[in-house]
Amino acid sequence: MSNEAAASKKCPACGTLIGKKECVACGACFPSAATASSTKAVNKNWYDYLWVTSLLYLSLGLFNILYAWLGLICFFTPLLIAVFRKNKAYCHKYCGRAKLFDLLGGKLGLSLKRNCPKFLRSPWFRYGFLIFFMSMFALMIYSVVLVFNGAPLNESVTFLWTFNLPWDWTNTSFAAPWAAQFAFGFYGIMLSSTFLGLMSMFLFNPRSWCMYCPMGTMTQGICRF
Repeated sequence: MSNEAAASKKCPACGTLIGKKECVACGACFPSAATASSTKAVNKNWYDYLWVTSLLYLSLGLFNILYAWLGLICFFTPLLIAVFRKNKAYCHKYCGRAKLFDLLGGKLGLSLKRNCPKFLRSPWFRYGFLIFFMSMFALMIYSVVLVFNGAPLNESVTFLWTFNLPWDWTNTSFAAPWAAQFAFGFYGIMLSSTFLGLMSMFLFNPRSWCMYCPMGTMTQGICRF
């Protein structure tokens, strides 16, 4: 295969160049998913409807912030799959957020479907965003530790790691303050990353978020290791 032909082989979902088995971002090329995703008549599987879980998670957090703890499922599941199966099957098949972006940006046409800027596909940006993301996660854990040690509960959700949104209508009196603080912090992370994904979906390819998704970067590192 010529260099020119190889360069044109891109993931149909996020636009990343495909490697030996799958793209390094969304994993939508594992295995032979590239062919399936480009075919209109595809048999539906149960995991094709997992976009519902992403919407349900965000909705439940509006009524009771403690439901934010359910987001840990999306945190640990891809890591466990990467460790024991050595692939990004979660990113391709089971990620509810990715399915949501496929639905909104693909089927509903809410994506401009333009190629992403090169810097979004670069390793330095992906790993740099991972470091930033994990730093914000560590700060969130630190705030939980402070509340555990007696600091007052901060009933707000931090949006885009900058803006504090009041969230004091939720009842957290039946939970330990530190557990509620974790829920506020984790929901803020999930809400912020979903917003970034929606913006990437609209401006570029439907699953452009997958190019720099921290979970995708971590699972890719595990698979390579």
